Amino acid sequence: MRMQESGKHFVLYYMLGFFAGIMYANLLAKDYIASMGILNEFFLNQYSADDINTAEYLWYVTRIRVFPALILGAFGCSYVRKGAVAAFLLWTGFSSGLIFTSAVMKMGIKGIILCLMALIPQFLFYIAGYLALLWYLYEYPRIHWNLTKTVIFLLLLAVGILLECYVNPVIMQLFIHTL
Repeated sequence: MRMQESGKHFVLYYMLGFFAGIMYANLLAKDYIASMGILNEFFLNQYSADDINTAEYLWYVTRIRVFPALILGAFGCSYVRKGAVAAFLLWTGFSSGLIFTSAVMKMGIKGIILCLMALIPQFLFYIAGYLALLWYLYEYPRIHWNLTKTVIFLLLLAVGILLECYVNPVIMQLFIHTL
């Protein structure tokens, strides 16, 4: 029963953030979104035509994907671990709502498909890894962290990073060519 309650909290935090992101995009950032160039045809054509320096991209992605785990781990050693989980889920939801709304404003339904394609396949691994970490932080001290969970978390994060660097650019370039 406690597991279902915690799962509902995760969904609630994420959805509140998602709704806030949608509201922010529609009410406060509408003009800024309309003027930005990241989702225009020129940018997408540039993205599909450029060669990616994989070594530099791998280092960049590793930094931006590992940093939140380190921050969550640091907060996990304190008394604010549940607040850190809530803040992480709220921020993730807010970012998702803002990005998806921006994509819809700029590209319509193609924008949603573009956002989903940008998440495949790596985010399946990121979500699994981060959910394990968030679950542990939220349920501590009832659940204990061990070496197996550490290895699985690091493996999921590493696979996600590798997929994001080597597979996702190919998927994105193929998708952009079909637009």
